[in-house]
Amino acid sequence: MDDDPPHLRVLIADEDRRRIAEIAAVISALGHTVAAQLLDVSDIAEVTERERPDVAIVGLDGTQSHALDLISAIVKQASCPVIVDIDADDEEFIDKAARRGIFAYVKHGEQRGMANTIDIVLNRYAEFSRLHGALRTGAIIEQAKGILMERHGISADDAFAELRSRARGTNRSVLSVAQAVTLSHPLFKARQVESD
Repeated sequence: MDDDPPHLRVLIADEDRRRIAEIAAVISALGHTVAAQLLDVSDIAEVTERERPDVAIVGLDGTQSHALDLISAIVKQASCPVIVDIDADDEEFIDKAARRGIFAYVKHGEQRGMANTIDIVLNRYAEFSRLHGALRTGAIIEQAKGILMERHGISADDAFAELRSRARGTNRSVLSVAQAVTLSHPLFKARQVESD
């Protein structure tokens, strides 16, 4: 069994190069790779698309608004959890950052604290991703059932049985069949309107 921690690609963002270097030293000491260092919010989309970081760390050294803008942009653009690196307890900032989407915060310069925080965040983010995927899957299946119910005048149970039957008959998953139904539905509705 391999107990080695995963090797991660980490994006670090702050408005201060010195602070970025300090965070990078901690990340490197933990055996991770600093995939990108960002100062400017406008670079986030391009850098996250290119580098695909596993986790992002936003430092709060200067203005809160800059750090909050960095957090918002990373949460919107990257498919990774965000951690805030902060010098002192600042409940107001942490509350604002939490509303923008951070998963945790860590005291600046604490290597052991950073290691623990990264472990916790990756576990929480994995669970978040699983739940998000499950909700999305359920929503697609429910939408497909609704389409079949409307189109064929059948019950919800019968619609699900139809999805399951088609999945078995085509050696596909219920989700795959449901996606096909939801994707084809607008095409058939448009055709019906055109023929009227």
